[in-house]
Amino acid sequence: MGKAALEKTKMGALQQRAQTLIEALPYLRRFHGATIVIKYGGAAMVDARLRAGVISDIVLLGLVGMQPVLVHGGGPEISEMMKRLGKKATFVRGLRVTDAETAEIAQMVLVGKTNQAIVSEACRQGAKAVGLSGKDAALMEAKKIQPRQKADLGYVGKVEKVNPEVLETLVNSGYLPVIAPIGVGPEGETFNINADHVAASIAIALKAKKLILLTDAPGVLADKKEPSSLISELSAARAKKMISAGQIDSGMIPKVEASLEARKGGVEGCHIIDGRLPHALLMELLTDVGIGTMVK
Repeated sequence: MGKAALEKTKMGALQQRAQTLIEALPYLRRFHGATIVIKYGGAAMVDARLRAGVISDIVLLGLVGMQPVLVHGGGPEISEMMKRLGKKATFVRGLRVTDAETAEIAQMVLVGKTNQAIVSEACRQGAKAVGLSGKDAALMEAKKIQPRQKADLGYVGKVEKVNPEVLETLVNSGYLPVIAPIGVGPEGETFNINADHVAASIAIALKAKKLILLTDAPGVLADKKEPSSLISELSAARAKKMISAGQIDSGMIPKVEASLEARKGGVEGCHIIDGRLPHALLMELLTDVGIGTMVK
């Protein structure tokens, strides 16, 4: 390729980048100043390369005028630590059965390891990230989930109340809150809370415009064995029928339930998207294509 042709190719690439920014302008304007709550979990969080990419997207959202708040999971890392300590992980409807020892392990992994790794990476990429758990400033008051069908989940909690003052202070000052899904009970006890439900409660309390759940699946599938059966828009009525019929099961149940909870609580848009896709967040927020499943 000659020098002139090479320069023309470079110019074309630069013009394409500029055009992409122009096409994103309506979305940048729409979401400027809006609170976007992002739940981050699954394989996209375990893989270091994917994690760095997701965090770079979140940092970018903050730099262009949005107010991202990040809630993270850590299920695979908790399970790995339990395995190393000789404990077997057990789940009921996508929720981890948590005895007192498992609650300590969850807090150690989520708050002491996973949270700090995300905060460190976000700061490295230019964000002013601050790590929190539900115990900080009594952010998340929790109570024990009552047993369902004789399945006692132990120290698995549900968010009883969110005290958002610390989050509002941080977000309004340009900080990125990174929240571990650990709550505090009335007696100071530790509760492991599903991160999807935490994200929904945080989104409602902050009056967020969007709740985006990043996972390691394309979204909600009509046929669990067929990725091409992705449901782009899922109504509450259909979601409940699919859960009852077992079409939505395991870890997808709390994601769908959390989305329905957030929509009922006034969050404008709830999306379950594949965090393994490079720049999935940007594609969801800054283009008119949209990916994954939007829960209506």
